[in-house]
Amino acid sequence: MFLSSATNTLDAKGRVSVPADFRAVVAQSAFDGIIVWPSFDGAYLEGGGIALLQDYQRSLETLDYYDEGRIALQRAIFAESRRLPFDGGGRVSLPKDLHEYAGLNGKITFVGLGRRFEIWSPAAYAERSENVRKLARENRHRLKPVPRDAQGGTL
Repeated sequence: MFLSSATNTLDAKGRVSVPADFRAVVAQSAFDGIIVWPSFDGAYLEGGGIALLQDYQRSLETLDYYDEGRIALQRAIFAESRRLPFDGGGRVSLPKDLHEYAGLNGKITFVGLGRRFEIWSPAAYAERSENVRKLARENRHRLKPVPRDAQGGTL
């Protein structure tokens, strides 16, 4: 799972060190890197590993092939996605159009969200965090225990 948050430096060549914990999450996949795309919810990037994109694909396959919502999500996620391989130091090269889209300038904040993560400019994330905490407080009643079987899996 992608956990925690970390702010790292985006160098002049567009390279940024991906947090070691994030690299560990995607280490077991066939692709040695991360996948990112522009969020359709705001000026930040969303990302994950191959497993996340496979989950999205399985979910989309439950919709009709020509469903407008399915096509819109496919375009917003898959068509906009970029595979960013790790270099020897655990860095990725973030394409200029993506760091311009998200307003990334010098520093970037990685935000772990379990199965996926986000990449923000630190100022934009700090501004958004206050509202997110308020919304989380208002919705905490929605967290319910999930029944587990004897092996620890969900029922």
